[in-house]
Amino acid sequence: MPEYSNSRSSGSGYKWQPCSKIPPNKSSAFPNLSPSLPSSLTATAMAGTVIIFDFDKTIIDCDSDNWVIDELGATQLFEALLPSMSWNSLMDHMMMELHAQGKTIDDIAEVLKRAPLDRHIASAIKYAYALGCDLRIVSDANSFFIETILKHHGLIGCFTEINTNPSYIDDKGRLRIAPYHDFTKSSHGCPLCPPNMCKSKIVERIRAGEKKRVIYLGDGKGDYCPSLRLGEGDFVMPRKNYPLWDLIQNNPGLLKAEVHEWSNGEEQEKVLLHLISLSEFVVSNGTVAAAQLLSVDCKMNSMPAKPHEPLPKILPVPM
Repeated sequence: MPEYSNSRSSGSGYKWQPCSKIPPNKSSAFPNLSPSLPSSLTATAMAGTVIIFDFDKTIIDCDSDNWVIDELGATQLFEALLPSMSWNSLMDHMMMELHAQGKTIDDIAEVLKRAPLDRHIASAIKYAYALGCDLRIVSDANSFFIETILKHHGLIGCFTEINTNPSYIDDKGRLRIAPYHDFTKSSHGCPLCPPNMCKSKIVERIRAGEKKRVIYLGDGKGDYCPSLRLGEGDFVMPRKNYPLWDLIQNNPGLLKAEVHEWSNGEEQEKVLLHLISLSEFVVSNGTVAAAQLLSVDCKMNSMPAKPHEPLPKILPVPM
């Protein structure tokens, strides 16, 4: 089983509290969703399904840290320092270096707003939220990067919480990034994860003994540990040909959760909405299959695959 090394692995942890309450009729929060979506369903549907997203290379199609460093012309210094510093500490250091070079918080924010986010992924997030799924982020980026991007795309209100490395602006106007777990004081004790975060510990807290189905989406080495902790009835969605997918391929029998791969935003949307449709939920007039709800006329940019359309294959698990 692989141990953590100082290379980039997607993952993180800080709790974001929304500024306003989530509207009881979630479809009203997004005008692009059809108003014909029954309010009785949108208020209660899928409450027992928790969808946990990594952020970098899962919600956005890049690594947000690398994106900012590259776009602001600091790649050479970053690569020179990487062998001698942990990733989290290095990002904090680089934010101070960028400030010393005259880069402002607004400069960083403008770069983040240009980070690629596939429209299919945005649609899937909004649709899952409208159905009543509990959406969380567990990412090794940082709160400023994630919140800036999600606000720009109108997605931040879809998430119950954002678990990531906390960040703040100090009295000199510099963006500072702290570790989710302060590894200078103690270890979280997991050899699979980077020193600043063990994602499985966050997932365990999210579940907190409740019987909720988990759908976990990720791409990096840091997503392997929580994937191993999921059980039967849960789903893991690794991005194909990325580190998490490679680790699962090496020994798929270690996972109890069902594995569904994806390669791009369109595939992620199809697979995620298909998995959501497998769950059942109870409404006031009885038990209704989620697949019935997915057939409602919904004015989105894209819709889940029709029954005859092939979905990306399930990874084989040896018997």
